Amino acid sequence: MNFQRGQKKEEPEINLVPMIDVLLVILIFLVITTTYSKFSELEITLPQAIAETDKKSDAPQVIDVSVSAKGDYTIDLVPIKFTSIEGLRDALRAASKNQENPAVIISADAKATHQSVITVMEAARLAGYNQVTFTTEVSNNNQ
Repeated sequence: MNFQRGQKKEEPEINLVPMIDVLLVILIFLVITTTYSKFSELEITLPQAIAETDKKSDAPQVIDVSVSAKGDYTIDLVPIKFTSIEGLRDALRAASKNQENPAVIISADAKATHQSVITVMEAARLAGYNQVTFTTEVSNNNQ
């Protein structure tokens, strides 16, 4: 016997509440376990290659400054004695031989203090030379 003759059967439906609960837990888990990284950027100007025909015939204008482990300075293989940054600045200007903005190449010993290298950089800045670079040495650790 069917007593529900005139009544419609209720359509089956998906209960969304448990699915929303599960998705919320997954979302919370992802937010907690995500690491946020800060990327810092340096704005640098990279050198551009110049074709052989575009190069000047002049040799590049450079001043070689060497810093020993003891903190002694040599400019173009000539030992320099000075008592202040201004003295080193004057020695750099004398070594430039009236060249217009020469490149200052700093060759520092691995055991030289950071302050002695910074002193050369500051003297170059005071002299008005803004092209400062460093030499490096490749070590062979394959022995």
